[in-house]
Amino acid sequence: MESIQDKPILVQEFFQNLLKGNRYNCSSIAHQYLAKNPSIKDLYEEVFKVSLYEVGRLWETNQITVATEHLATAVVEGILNELFEQIVPKKRYNKKVVVTCVENEKHQVGIKMVADVFEMKGWESFFLGTGIPTSELVKYVRETQPDILAISLSVYFNFANLLKMLEILRSEFPDLQIILGGQAFSRTSDDTLLRLGNVVLLPDLYLLEKYIDSINTNLKT
Repeated sequence: MESIQDKPILVQEFFQNLLKGNRYNCSSIAHQYLAKNPSIKDLYEEVFKVSLYEVGRLWETNQITVATEHLATAVVEGILNELFEQIVPKKRYNKKVVVTCVENEKHQVGIKMVADVFEMKGWESFFLGTGIPTSELVKYVRETQPDILAISLSVYFNFANLLKMLEILRSEFPDLQIILGGQAFSRTSDDTLLRLGNVVLLPDLYLLEKYIDSINTNLKT
C-alpha cells in the first residue's frame, strides 16, 4: 500500500495538520485543493480518505492516541459540514438512501462522505451515523422505505456484528439493496467476503458514483 509520504505535498500537509488538530489549516488546504480541482468527490477520496486511513493505521498500531484519532475525525467532519451547501445539485431524483454504520462502530466520516455523494447525485440521504442498534435501524428503514441501505465497516473487529446485521436485515427486507464500504474491507479475504451474500461492495467513491449513475440513467425525471 502506498504510504502517505508518496502522496502529493498538499495531501501530506493536510495529514500533518490533521494530526495536530489544526482545523483552520486543514480547511484552508481543502479550499486550496478545490481551487485547483473543483471536484469535491476527488477531495474526499484523494485527501480526506487517504489521510484518515493513515490516521486509522497509526491508531491501530498504537503510534497515536485515541484522542488524536478522535480529533482528526472531528476536523474532517467539520470541513464536510462546511462544504455541504456546495454539493446539492438542482436536479433531484425521487430516490432515498439510508446511510449508517455497523452496530458498535465509532467511525462515521466515511459513511458521511457516502451520504454526500448520493446528495451530489440528486438523491435524498438519511445519515444516521454511529450508535444505531440494529433493532432501531430496522424500525427506521420500515418507516422511510429507502431504495438503498448503505453500511460502513471501518474496524475489522466488528465484522461479526456486520454479519448479524445483514442476517436480520435480509429477514426483514429481502428485496432491499444493501451496499457496503469502509476501511475494514481493505484487509478482507475473498473467502470472507463470500459470507456477506448478496450485497454490493463499493471500496471507493468513484465506484459508488458509477453505481449511482447506473441507477439514475434508468430513471424518469
